[in-house]
Amino acid sequence: MIFSGQILKMSSQLAEPIQYFLNLNHDLISMNQLFGRELRIKHIGYQCVNCDSDEKIYRMGFCKKCFFESPYASDTIIRPELSTAHLGVAERDLEVEKSIQLVPHIVYLSYTGDVKVGVTRETQIPTRWIDQGATFALPIARTENRYEAGMIEVELKNHVADKTNFRKMLMDELESDLDLKDFRHKIAEYFPKDFKQFASVDEQVVRLDYPYQAPEKVNVFTLDKHPEYSGILKGIKGQYLQFEGDYFMNVRGHEGYVIELDIK
Repeated sequence: MIFSGQILKMSSQLAEPIQYFLNLNHDLISMNQLFGRELRIKHIGYQCVNCDSDEKIYRMGFCKKCFFESPYASDTIIRPELSTAHLGVAERDLEVEKSIQLVPHIVYLSYTGDVKVGVTRETQIPTRWIDQGATFALPIARTENRYEAGMIEVELKNHVADKTNFRKMLMDELESDLDLKDFRHKIAEYFPKDFKQFASVDEQVVRLDYPYQAPEKVNVFTLDKHPEYSGILKGIKGQYLQFEGDYFMNVRGHEGYVIELDIK
């Protein structure tokens, strides 16, 4: 059975375990049904997620031109504290930026091998946590826009990590005494005074169950170095496909790549 098309990040559905769907040209392939099957993945080209050009992907699924011009790849995607839509000031496209920035946001703690702080739109919960491979997650603030959430994150990341170490996340080693509510209490003193009204203290911890078993080691491959790969699919965590022999492919890291997928 052969499929082909442009890779987008996997869609997911909260369940026990989480259900994953590979997005090839907007056709969804149920990945949980393919565990134990051999997959052959062949890189055959590029297709920018913004303009559909066949230029080489530069970053985040965008060709180089779109990465530096599209509002969907602006600095505020990575650094929400730079948001200016609430001031009526455009970075690249004010209407698009309003739709992204002027909506409720969540500041959260999650455990991805370490406790980290993050920001996402409220509508992206729990998708954001699933995409990053979080084992546990806890909202700690609800804001009216992206700027407010970003300012809270900026202060807290002086005391808590704000990046996921993908190797630790994939090794799936859980600290036995981890309590995100207790962690929230410990960092409460660092919450910026001007934004304390957004703090949430009644939220519950969410646990996420992945179709996955921890490996002995982590070997990550890319289609740039291995344009054709075959392996037996064993599990999924975050946006990583786990193959037999502890080999992993980051699907989101290949957005905009065009592939042939042969399911044996």
